[in-house]
Amino acid sequence: MDTPSISPLFQNKHYRKEAVFRPQNLLRETRRQKSLPRGNVPPVCVLDPDGDMVRHLVRNQLAERNPAWACYHTDLYQFRRNGQMFGVIGCAVGGSFAVLLAEQLFVSGCRLLVSMTSAGQILPVRPPPYFVLIERALRDEGTSHHYLPPARYARLGRALDLALKRGLKSFTPPVERGIAWTTDAPYRETAEAIAAARGEGVLAVEMEAASLYAFAEAKRKPVVCFAHITNQMGVVEGDFEKGEADGSVESLRLIEAVAACWRNPRPRTRRS
Repeated sequence: MDTPSISPLFQNKHYRKEAVFRPQNLLRETRRQKSLPRGNVPPVCVLDPDGDMVRHLVRNQLAERNPAWACYHTDLYQFRRNGQMFGVIGCAVGGSFAVLLAEQLFVSGCRLLVSMTSAGQILPVRPPPYFVLIERALRDEGTSHHYLPPARYARLGRALDLALKRGLKSFTPPVERGIAWTTDAPYRETAEAIAAARGEGVLAVEMEAASLYAFAEAKRKPVVCFAHITNQMGVVEGDFEKGEADGSVESLRLIEAVAACWRNPRPRTRRS
């Protein structure tokens, strides 16, 4: 029988040391084994955990597979909106998988990563569906603890936060802002845990944001996470209604607006 001790999740984490296994090395070997061409992904990439945007784009012949994406686990599709090329990966569910892909995307030419995940409502701001820009995420998962020392939250980077605060003011329907709870175990969300999150002002529960924000801070990469509030965790019938094309139409509009904010940040005013 094991002797009770500190979880290995909080042991032997050397945050300032380089990892031995590096994403560029995996991609190099994948290209060799699969005879893939060299090439970059689009500068703005999207993680689509539900896969709704990917299915919508492919079904309507609006996206094509990127032939140079050298990932063992996924296909990356690229599409154009208003002159901007985007990449999108579907079904990237959970923090560990999302960060694995983020690591690979940023060494493949990605310069901004957007995660758009379906999420459960904790505090009822308004009837679903609606979007929440995740400013902070409760680190109730494992991956973030490999990137940052223990703390309660992982946070959206300040520069992106300011750019989006200004740039999304006129977006309709309005985008809420607030706290998400990132969990590794959605089917262990007890009434007591939900009540505690609600008491902390949490708006949504999802599975990726804390991991991605910890990665972003540790690696100094721009990552923004949105919760698309689509459900009340299935406790009522008729739940999980996402909107037109399973929510893809509004999600793509929002992603396009985010890219515009990032491309064209308002310059700082100099003080005389």
